[in-house]
Amino acid sequence: MTTMGRTIHVNRNQRHLAWDKSIQPVVRIESGDVVEFDMPESSGGQVGPDSTVQTIRDLDFTQVDPVNGPVYVEGAKPGDTLQIDILDLQPADWGWTAIVPGFGLLADEFPDPAIKVWHFEDGSAEFAPGIRIPLEPFCGETGVAPGEEGALSTIPPYSTGGNMDTKHLTKGATLYLPVQTDGALFSMGDGHAAQGDGEVCGVAIETPMRATVRLTVRTDHPVEQPQFLTAGPLNRRTNTAPYYATDGVDPDLMEAARKAVRSMIKYLQRTYDLSRDDAYMLCSVAADLKICEIVDAPHWLVGAFLPQSIFQQR
Repeated sequence: MTTMGRTIHVNRNQRHLAWDKSIQPVVRIESGDVVEFDMPESSGGQVGPDSTVQTIRDLDFTQVDPVNGPVYVEGAKPGDTLQIDILDLQPADWGWTAIVPGFGLLADEFPDPAIKVWHFEDGSAEFAPGIRIPLEPFCGETGVAPGEEGALSTIPPYSTGGNMDTKHLTKGATLYLPVQTDGALFSMGDGHAAQGDGEVCGVAIETPMRATVRLTVRTDHPVEQPQFLTAGPLNRRTNTAPYYATDGVDPDLMEAARKAVRSMIKYLQRTYDLSRDDAYMLCSVAADLKICEIVDAPHWLVGAFLPQSIFQQR
């Protein structure tokens, strides 16, 4: 049955844990309709405002990274493009960041779990006395069903979207995804209140999210991989002061990134008296990894850029 209204609601329990074109849609809409999603955070409700490190030890990974939907968009056919206009993003008043054993860029160096529970106030969250992170809400998971048969994990990204963890998909941005199956079968989830480019410890500021998007079928804008238009200049809120950057140089691009993050962790420990765990989590929610140089073989250069505006004067 096709919904006749202009705005459709997808509730918190209408979710799934795989990208699979055989999953039945929770609703059918017309191209151009608006959909409101009410989504849990990335643990699927296992982590809450009172959680402790034991919660991270006890995480059931079969329930991690749920996405809400899928939404069937009438008229969407393989070869078309689904345009997703992000109209609004409203996080809860709390979030969490954690070191999850076995996960993250430096997983082998951080074997023990840790957790930071955040409380949001006036558009920011305090990491520690004198360190505040401005909120820039977005959803880590945004995608359509793949054309191939079978279920794909929601953990990684794909050519059809998925767990892209792209912090620039904020309110006002427009995302374009290639349609590979009838109806597109659009889903989203994994609310983030803030994140650094790279999400290096594997976790952002995870939070429940209410998201409002407009879904439109495009036949005149072909894409083979995700493409997007940002809402404006990058880092509009955090780019209010200089950045401190640490470089990593190595013939392996991943190792160059690891070196850059290791150096930033040491800088944060030395300069701001943070523990190593806290410095790693702060890198994940605030530092941006950038490929600064990739043409001068045999070494590549990756930088970790940290906005100094998050540090209040001491």
